[in-house]
Amino acid sequence: MNKAIKTLVLSVAVAATTLTATAGIATARDRDGYWRGDSGHRHHRRDRDRDALIGGALGLATGVIIGGALASQPRYEERRYVEPEYYPEPEPRVIYRRQPVYAPSYEPWTQSWYDYCAQRYRSFNPQSGTFVGYDGREHFCTAG
Repeated sequence: MNKAIKTLVLSVAVAATTLTATAGIATARDRDGYWRGDSGHRHHRRDRDRDALIGGALGLATGVIIGGALASQPRYEERRYVEPEYYPEPEPRVIYRRQPVYAPSYEPWTQSWYDYCAQRYRSFNPQSGTFVGYDGREHFCTAG
């Protein structure tokens, strides 16, 4: 139940008990200490006091019962253990790497070296084995 509803029920119970206990007090009294109830009969003051005690006891008992019922309600939601979800391990990734391709290395001053350097550099000089680079200097041709 909502807290506001519990408070409202408890307040109504206490108000009803109080009204029950004090209902006979507002009646008219005689000079002798007697009072007249709703039925018009005369009653002594002791009867009124006894009725008030009985009403008070009933109100106290009702309050104890309702208060105990409200107090026994759990204040918080019960905690429950929930199994954690396990996710399967991802499959290992296979990475394919290309094998490095190495250019054939040519020994200087061999026929294959001459052919490679003459094809690669337009300014290749076969007599010195050099070529002219973009910086304007001569560089020795290293094939591979």
